[in-house]
Amino acid sequence: MDKNELRREWEQRIADYRASGLSRAKWCQQHGLKAHQLKYWLKRIEGSNATPNPSTKWASVVMADASFSEEDSIQVKIGECSIEVKQGFNPSLLADVVKVLKTLC
Repeated sequence: MDKNELRREWEQRIADYRASGLSRAKWCQQHGLKAHQLKYWLKRIEGSNATPNPSTKWASVVMADASFSEEDSIQVKIGECSIEVKQGFNPSLLADVVKVLKTLC
């Protein structure tokens, strides 16, 4: 297996791990892997994604009215995938979901 194949395999494993909602130790146990391997690849792959992608485009958002109701939401699009985010969301969970979607979409 060459380096690119190995990296793609671990990118898929990381996406599976993130989507599982399991702890690192439990997920590794279920997949016959060592927790330190997953930790290494998480750091290697997600650490390499720390710099913005040159094709990333940022948009300015101007809030005309800062009052929100409980029914208000925003839609976040990543590739062809989208997420509806409502007031009171968990920012950490959203960040994890976005990471997984970036690998899938």
